[in-house]
Amino acid sequence: MASITGGCLCGKVRFTVSADPTFQGVCHCTDCQKQGGTAFSVVLAFPDSSVKVTGATRTFRSIGSSGGAVQRVFCPECGSPIYSVPPNAPGLLFVKGGCLDDTSILAPMVHIFCDSKQPWVAIPEDVMTFPKSPN
Repeated sequence: MASITGGCLCGKVRFTVSADPTFQGVCHCTDCQKQGGTAFSVVLAFPDSSVKVTGATRTFRSIGSSGGAVQRVFCPECGSPIYSVPPNAPGLLFVKGGCLDDTSILAPMVHIFCDSKQPWVAIPEDVMTFPKSPN
């Protein structure tokens, strides 16, 4: 795959990814809902060594369902979430799908934390679902 690029709303944070996504998913946890100000977060998991970020970022840490700290990296200027680092996926960064320059590659294959999914959100029948995190 060609390199994947993206960035924040104001353009001060940019990233390039040199690997194919390990997986793509949708997270319906209440933290992702609050972080994005919407019903869910679309993420693509990449090996952390394949993601190169330029521009200043800030990190907010919250306690995830595993009891570990989730790092949520965002642009301090416009507030766009860029990626998350969950404690139960060492070596992976979860890049936010809305930040991609070309979103045509998005094809989520799993939905997690479906127990906190908004009731009006429909999930396709051909994807895996989990009430919480699968690990």
